[in-house]
Amino acid sequence: MNIAELSIKQIEALFASGEITDEMVEALRKDSRAAAGRLVKRYERQQKEIQRIEAMYRYEKEARNEGHSNIAGVDEAGRGPLAGPVSVAAVILPDGLIIPKINDSKKLSEKVRNELYDEIMAKAISVRQVFVDERTIDRVNILQATMNGMYEAIFALDPQPDKVLLDAVRLENLPMASLSLIKGDAKSATIAAASVIAKVARDRLMDEYDRKYPEYGFGEHKGYGTASHIEAIKKYGPSPIHRRSFEPIKSMI
Repeated sequence: MNIAELSIKQIEALFASGEITDEMVEALRKDSRAAAGRLVKRYERQQKEIQRIEAMYRYEKEARNEGHSNIAGVDEAGRGPLAGPVSVAAVILPDGLIIPKINDSKKLSEKVRNELYDEIMAKAISVRQVFVDERTIDRVNILQATMNGMYEAIFALDPQPDKVLLDAVRLENLPMASLSLIKGDAKSATIAAASVIAKVARDRLMDEYDRKYPEYGFGEHKGYGTASHIEAIKKYGPSPIHRRSFEPIKSMI
């Protein structure tokens, strides 16, 4: 096939069908058409992104080599805020699923997180997301509340995982194998997927609370201790969803 004889639309169709070979890409690099050069650059970016994502399946591949078939990633969102629940998600992805842009949710824009949320929900084998409310957080402390939520999300998965990958937290009472990874949401595709689900679910809930308690600005800061949030607490006092065991709220009541 002589790439130079093909129109840009025909070349785009080849890329879309996945029929592009290394020889074709090399020929396109020598093509004098500006559109051909743009196609090559886009293809190279896509290939680089695929390589990045494939590298994020390192721990999942190790688990499969150990004989595990359903590997769950688990993460949370909202341990630090002064208000609202902590959100926990557990996700099982198909083996090697490529989801472009998947990453630690904190590194993504809100628009990308929402797009990824929809894709994960559509393509995952199983997803479970739970909230642990502020009253429970006050009663048992934030770490224990997070762990409780993780157990609940994991046990709600169907099928049940035979290995669990966790972001930093250790769960000693799981009946299946587990591995805790520091900064796991940047190292594991399944933990990253869980981080997106947990973050988007919590943000959407805080937007609902913003409509219920507009004076606190929950839609903007999602309950984190920004200067404007603390000023609102001083002015109006804690709302029903504030964590009374957290500073600086504890000093105001």
